[in-house]
Amino acid sequence: MIENILHCNQLLALIVSNSFQKSGIHFFTPNNLSQQLAYMHHPTGKVIQPHVHNSVRREIIHTQEVLFLKKGKLRVDFYNDQQQYLESRILEAGDVILLVSGGHGFEVLEEIEMIEVKQGPYVGEQDKTRFSGITSAQVKIAQLNQELERIEVKQNSYIKKEDEMSLIGIGS
Repeated sequence: MIENILHCNQLLALIVSNSFQKSGIHFFTPNNLSQQLAYMHHPTGKVIQPHVHNSVRREIIHTQEVLFLKKGKLRVDFYNDQQQYLESRILEAGDVILLVSGGHGFEVLEEIEMIEVKQGPYVGEQDKTRFSGITSAQVKIAQLNQELERIEVKQNSYIKKEDEMSLIGIGS
């Protein structure tokens, strides 16, 4: 599942759930974002042609980052540009998030291991403005996200069963 976190038509983040699966190459981001995120699934033996990346001057206005959650459970809190809390999501092992705009904070719910990727060079405290976040009592987690995932799993199970039934001659 892929979820875009939006506020006033502004993309704050893009979450790719561990359950996402699609053959080939699938880009999640539009070409104009300074951080590109894609999923690739190729069969054994697929050859990706060798290549080099050309020097191309790019202007980065603000930092975007990608987090790969290897282990654990992490709550992500989303804020608008005025540092006002909006909502939260829970990431689990195998999930990936691209943080595009607005503010964000985190609370570790289960011990985590994660990898962070962002544009450099890092310029220390000039790179970010820290502010006070919410308390655990103020957390608003969208239930829609979890309900959509349950529906998607059920639909995938139904499609798989339908395919299996047609393979053995039932329902065709």
